[in-house]
Amino acid sequence: MSSTSPRLASVDALRGLAVAAMLLVNNPGDWGHVYAPLEHAAWHGWTPTDLVFPFFLFIVGVSLSLAMGARIESGATAGLRRTVLIRAMRILVLGLALHALAWWLMDRPALRLPGVLQRIGLCFGVVGLIVLQWRARGQWAALTLLLAGYAALLWWGGSLEKVGNIASRIDAFLLGAHGYEWDPATGVGHDPEGIVSTLGALATTVLGWRCGEALRRGAWRELGAIAAVSVVLGWGLDASGVLPINKNLWTPAFVLWTGGLAALALSLAHVLIDQQGAPALFRSFGVNAIAAYAGAWISTVLLEGLGWMGPLYAHGFGWLGPIVGPYGQSLAFALAFVAVWWAVVRWMDARRFYIKV
Repeated sequence: MSSTSPRLASVDALRGLAVAAMLLVNNPGDWGHVYAPLEHAAWHGWTPTDLVFPFFLFIVGVSLSLAMGARIESGATAGLRRTVLIRAMRILVLGLALHALAWWLMDRPALRLPGVLQRIGLCFGVVGLIVLQWRARGQWAALTLLLAGYAALLWWGGSLEKVGNIASRIDAFLLGAHGYEWDPATGVGHDPEGIVSTLGALATTVLGWRCGEALRRGAWRELGAIAAVSVVLGWGLDASGVLPINKNLWTPAFVLWTGGLAALALSLAHVLIDQQGAPALFRSFGVNAIAAYAGAWISTVLLEGLGWMGPLYAHGFGWLGPIVGPYGQSLAFALAFVAVWWAVVRWMDARRFYIKV
């Protein structure tokens, strides 16, 4: 058996779609005028925007399988643990560096410690170690333990509202002013990429690994079954009132609902792109995902920190307001921002210039 798996354009395309969507929803021209589907749900429930990050983490798991699955099966695992841990640490440190830049240039009151890249780094590292330690049965057991254990913690903690849930209480105690939201007078805080809710994110990544293994082995029935069961269970937990679908808490219902939808998207993309030859749209974003995300973050921080963002929006897109309204004007800026970075990653891809962390 080969110790490597072929790179699948469908996986690159899905990863790229998630990155492009991140840039779109994170960079409106005016945060006061954003179309509802491009905003996160206020708390319980979901919008299309709430699918973006879990889809990316799901693809992290799939990509781990394609990169490591065959080597693990063949027993050629020498050095893999070190490789996984080093890459996880690099991603985490990059995330902290980007937050430090925002703290410095945008004069924020405190350095935020959690974040998107920090969560990706943690999930990459922990799940990489899980799959190196245990085979399929152990991996399913780990997924079940993460879902059941996190659900039990949330139930035991009482309220699942924004103020009072146990995940936010623990995060506020541990992070204080270094979380996304923090009230020093009351000690109340919340971080959507907090420490406790990373338990749910780990489950998403393990689910992505198992779907990647099914894809790698051509086990289409297994992949379809995982997708169907996950969607039904996630929807059922929410509809029954047992556990809500909640992105901020990354609840088990959210894991299953979004993981099932991601598995369906993976199946469809594989059939259309890898088997039927459909164009791998967004692939250029996918093969330079970290570069696109980090580059977009830096450009936004520089524009905001130097005071150029407001004039750029006013003078470059203000003329659109009377034509498409304030919401259309704000969306036009976001689309233009994505288009600029699409041109950058297309140029990089054409020259086979890929930045890896």
